[in-house]
Amino acid sequence: MPYELVYIVRPTVEEQTLAAVKERVEKFIASGGGEITRRDDWGKRRLAYPILKFNEGFYTVLQMNLPPPAVRELERSLKLTEDILRYLVVRLDSE
Repeated sequence: MPYELVYIVRPTVEEQTLAAVKERVEKFIASGGGEITRRDDWGKRRLAYPILKFNEGFYTVLQMNLPPPAVRELERSLKLTEDILRYLVVRLDSE
């Protein structure tokens, strides 16, 4: 099923750590039997409201195909990743 994932990484991470977080998220998706169909890195953006006293974060948007049971495991893995401030997984309508 098609899903979209948006996640925000702490602004204090270094470039190597940011790349490692992106790679880790890709591994979570691949281990759940999914594939990324589109990736869009928005870079550092200002947050609408402070999260854990941070006013900025690195945004990444992924569109992916993922089996529905793997979504819960993906969300659990994202929640346990300390460098990710917020995430949102949304199921896209099949057209």
